[in-house]
Amino acid sequence: MSVFHIRRRIEIDAGHRIATHGSKCRNLHGHRYGIEAECAADALHAGGEQTDMAIDFAFLKEEMMARIDATCDHGLIVALSDVALLDLFAPDGRDPAEWRADLAERVARDGAALTSETKLGSKMYVVPFHPTAEALARHWYAVLAAPVAERSGGAARLVALRVWETPNCMAEYAP
Repeated sequence: MSVFHIRRRIEIDAGHRIATHGSKCRNLHGHRYGIEAECAADALHAGGEQTDMAIDFAFLKEEMMARIDATCDHGLIVALSDVALLDLFAPDGRDPAEWRADLAERVARDGAALTSETKLGSKMYVVPFHPTAEALARHWYAVLAAPVAERSGGAARLVALRVWETPNCMAEYAP
């Protein structure tokens, strides 16, 4: 059986740290992340605005920008378990433990928490895992899978999500 594969890539700039890492990645640092979504379809649309497409590249880009770029670009991606880092960013006038508890509730409910209620007013995306390329690939896959199916009218499915931390280092999640 023939299968059509399409890919769309975006890039974001974000900071993170892997608090449990035994080397330099435990330090706060940033990356120019490349994020690539790969979709597959067994057939192309027979009519409508996506005629002869699996999914419109523009639709795929819109979903990636709304769900990855808007939440993480020029922000800090932080593990909920990284209490020391979170406490550095706790807003003035708030009990850090209470602030973290509010974030934990949102992470449990939504899978992640986006906030700019920080000491510096900076954007922070709090996740329930260490923000490694592998874990981010799995997370962003979960965030994009349903919107890809919806925007393609069920014609396309997300089959892989790739995250480059550097031009030479890439992680892929493909269930």
